[in-house]
Amino acid sequence: MAGGETGDPFVFRDGKDRRFLIFSNKTFTEKFASLNFGELFHVSRWLAGKHKTMPQAKNRQFLDFERPIKELFEEIEKLKQTAEKTKVDLSDSIRKLEDQVIEKRREITQHLTPWQKVQLSRHPDRPYTLKYIDKMCTNFVELFGDRNVRDDKAMVGGFAQLDGQTVMMIGQQKGANTKMRQLRNFGMANPEGYRKALRLMRLAEKFGKPIVTLIDTPGAYPGMEAEERGQGEAIARNIYEMMRLKVPVICVVIGEGASGGALGIGVGDRVFMLENSWYTVISPENCSSILWRSWDQKEKAAEELRLTPDNMYQFGLIDSIVPEPLGGAHWDYTEAANLLRPKLVETLEELKQYSPEERIEKRIVKFGKMGFWNEVPA
Repeated sequence: MAGGETGDPFVFRDGKDRRFLIFSNKTFTEKFASLNFGELFHVSRWLAGKHKTMPQAKNRQFLDFERPIKELFEEIEKLKQTAEKTKVDLSDSIRKLEDQVIEKRREITQHLTPWQKVQLSRHPDRPYTLKYIDKMCTNFVELFGDRNVRDDKAMVGGFAQLDGQTVMMIGQQKGANTKMRQLRNFGMANPEGYRKALRLMRLAEKFGKPIVTLIDTPGAYPGMEAEERGQGEAIARNIYEMMRLKVPVICVVIGEGASGGALGIGVGDRVFMLENSWYTVISPENCSSILWRSWDQKEKAAEELRLTPDNMYQFGLIDSIVPEPLGGAHWDYTEAANLLRPKLVETLEELKQYSPEERIEKRIVKFGKMGFWNEVPA
């Protein structure tokens, strides 16, 4: 293992004479033998555990179960202030605490309950759609409006270059602060948002460009005006039309994947989930309020809903789970994007091997066989 300053490559070699080059802003693989995503996953974990520097960010926010990390951060800050005032070198003590932070992040990642994963998916510092696009893609050109009502700020999309190929990126966008959350309607799209997404999908189909959707929504907007403008029809139309798209379609749940709001851009040849995301018909809080008339049972509801990526994979509802940085994607946006990008590129190359007719047929069969049911004889 060798490393340098920011921008220099970190080189890792395994026992099979395979070399991986990992940069500060991009991830590339230099293949001397065939590599699969699982091998890249283990390499990224090895790097994260052995040679990952602790990310720095002002005003970092912590969840309840991240309190031990918060306490370590406070100790680090005190030592830095002491070192600055007294001019005493405390770098060794600070480095030890930073190593403890990384270890604590690893411990938290390994023992998350379903409800804690829900909390991580909603973390205030978690990267949203535009952040992933910025970190994974170049030359992003955002497109606006549904050509009917207005532009829905909760749904974003446009053409971008992913590893040199042009793709259509579409996804729900939440806000990073109160003002932006109101502008983005907390990631809850109106009918015009889903019609905007469909317009962009048809545009991509017209020019023969693949589609990548990034799902992160607590649900479609449930307001009266949204229902008056046909919220249910807009989502149903998207599901129907996405089944018939002639270009490759990849869907990724990067945070919250709730109800029809997620399904409105969630039908594709491949469906992935980040490891700290969730995907289900209803949020744990709303499920608790229906079954127990209170939000107090939200942890139990999260457990019973089986909403975590491993449950979704076992049920056959998703195709793969994409790893996140230790402790969650909010710790390192660049690393989170670097873990997702190669999976997208690899899958797009795989899907290009099929004809449009084959992809459509496989897509219909894939979603048609989902679910469990018993047929009762008449």
